[in-house]
Amino acid sequence: MAAHIEKLILEGVLRPGEKLAPERELSEKLDVSRPTLREAFEILEGRGLLVSSRSGTFVAQFLTPLFQPLAALLQDKPRVTADYFEFRSIQEAHAARFAAMRATDVDRQGIQQCMEQMQKAHQLDDPTQEGDADVDLHLLIYEASHNVVLLHIMRALSDLLRNDIFYNRAQLYLREGVRNQLLEQHLAIARAVIAGKAKDAETAAAQHIRFTFETVEEIRRDSLRLETSLSRVNRSDFLA
Repeated sequence: MAAHIEKLILEGVLRPGEKLAPERELSEKLDVSRPTLREAFEILEGRGLLVSSRSGTFVAQFLTPLFQPLAALLQDKPRVTADYFEFRSIQEAHAARFAAMRATDVDRQGIQQCMEQMQKAHQLDDPTQEGDADVDLHLLIYEASHNVVLLHIMRALSDLLRNDIFYNRAQLYLREGVRNQLLEQHLAIARAVIAGKAKDAETAAAQHIRFTFETVEEIRRDSLRLETSLSRVNRSDFLA
């Protein structure tokens, strides 16, 4: 039983932070005794894959403790942002290509539903909802790639992205004209994956990451220019 649950965690079926069903309910679903299930939980807790509390049993955030010091080290550093996008340009292109080649009907259905959610969020003119749908779509593509190493590493990086470690997503979505382009880029990736067009998916993903990085850099440069202009206005504060 422990091996079965571990396999579900490895394959991303059970995700970090998710709460498992109550012991009685889960034992009935899995057709095992509660003592057997309890023993499996103890084994997986010992391996750091599950955590239990009064609130229940959860899949452990097993990569988060490793990434938290890294997040503090990487935050708000322009060079790191460039390196992050360079890394993602490689991973996203491969993930999209693999997803187009390997996605199951279930994967494609999830991507289709996320596309629809993204379009609804776009109509609401809410950068937070649209940004979350953005991250969700990329996670679904990682899952559809059926590469578990890629999935877990990129899922952990996605958590950093949600917390604006590498750049401010709200600024990106509020940039004039950018939201429409991002939507079209995401839809192009998703449609290529669903259609099984590996080369198109790879190209669309690479173009999307390049566009995002270029836009983030434009925002950073504009912010620096404004900061310099304000410093000139306030220069008298530093003079006798």
